[in-house]
Amino acid sequence: MNDTPVLIQLALISHTNNGKTTLARTLIGADVGEVRDAAHVTTLAESHPLLTSAAGDSLQLWDTPGFGDSVRLLRRLAMSGNPIGWFLREVFDRYRDRAFWLSQQALRTARESADVVLYLVNSSENPKDAGYLAPEMNILEWLGKPVVVLLNQLGPPRPAHDEQAEQARWKHHLDSYPVVRDVLALDAFARCWVHERVFYEAVGKLVGEPKRAGYARLFATWEANNLERFRLALRLCAEQLAAAAQDSEPLEADRGGILRSALKAVGLAKGGEQQRQERAMGRLIERLELAIAKSTAQLLALHKLDASQAACINARVRDNFAIRAPVDKAQAGLLGAIISGAATGLSADLMAGGLTFGTGALLGGVVGALTLAGAAWGFNTSTERNQSTMQFADEFLQTLLVGSVLRYLAVAHFGRGRGNFVEGEAPGFWQAEVEQALAPHARELARLWQEVRSGDLDKAAGRVSELLAKVVTHTLTQLYPGTVIGPL
Repeated sequence: MNDTPVLIQLALISHTNNGKTTLARTLIGADVGEVRDAAHVTTLAESHPLLTSAAGDSLQLWDTPGFGDSVRLLRRLAMSGNPIGWFLREVFDRYRDRAFWLSQQALRTARESADVVLYLVNSSENPKDAGYLAPEMNILEWLGKPVVVLLNQLGPPRPAHDEQAEQARWKHHLDSYPVVRDVLALDAFARCWVHERVFYEAVGKLVGEPKRAGYARLFATWEANNLERFRLALRLCAEQLAAAAQDSEPLEADRGGILRSALKAVGLAKGGEQQRQERAMGRLIERLELAIAKSTAQLLALHKLDASQAACINARVRDNFAIRAPVDKAQAGLLGAIISGAATGLSADLMAGGLTFGTGALLGGVVGALTLAGAAWGFNTSTERNQSTMQFADEFLQTLLVGSVLRYLAVAHFGRGRGNFVEGEAPGFWQAEVEQALAPHARELARLWQEVRSGDLDKAAGRVSELLAKVVTHTLTQLYPGTVIGPL
């Protein structure tokens, strides 16, 4: 292999306002350039480092000004080799139409330096209706570089077969242009890192032979970094789940005295016992919500997103999370808020006032949602050393695990293109995929929770992380057929 460091340059090109800078932010993982819903936002070609290797290799991404009048631009480029063309470009265009001049400069740079051209299109358009497409294909032919077409603005994540059909439609339309070597779906707003792998693999096939060894080192760096982030994300989720499984809350001692004991003996003090259980449940829920909020913030920071937006992520999961228990709509909504972490802070306020009117009624609704299908569904009660305690039951922990995977997917699919997290969809079909991935591990789960409750927290989190890796990996391979995730 050639050990000499290489510089590989990708030119990102599109019609104006098709989302180039947004996609650049997604790939780079940083807020570069300016993102606005307007034409010609990018006025200068800007180079940004995508990847670097320990050997000194570098992969650069050029974000170029968008094409406006593609037909006129093509005519001007065709004249670039004669004195009249030079005069029009360097004298007339440079001072009378700077945006047009900058487009020409960016294309000349791409022709001279780019190894691969990335051409971004608006997938929401029908390719037959995009009048600028044909002249811009001719511009790409003029560049003389291999082109990968990227489908942007696909909308919320959809089942794999729907996205494949969209990709096939564009591939069929672009088959008549030999310069187009591949067509990929790579939305700037909601694409997971495993889908970026497909992009890097496709680009690697088009890099010239002298630079392929360097590109292989760059790709290995990308893979190692993303697998490490994936492993850390699973560990964060596992630590939160293991802590919830081990958490317990003692029931308050009954201090009712002789009269309370007498009433209890004849069955007239049952309400007091229920209140003690509900207060214990409330404290468990409070700690759970705070732990979920902390875990979500850590996931966001790990993915270079604004950690203060954890509540938005959790609300996104809650709104698309279906409770699999025989509870009514109102109770299911409260339970979903608990499991997703979107109810963070509620329990702390509720516990300050106890079971009082108003806030106490809401806490009663939360507890009712957990106990309506039977007390064992939401909580376990046990007595050790004459002290009664409550813990989350296995069935609840399994539902909590599903919610944790959905939270990871919501974070991992945010494209970073818009800077801080912006609310979007966590589609409902994700849950079905997660539950399907979890189903083969039903027996393993029963043993897992037992081991987690009795074991060291660090080792317990490791066991949960192993299971999460299986479930999340299977889910991602279903969402993105052909996905390959290396060993963690």
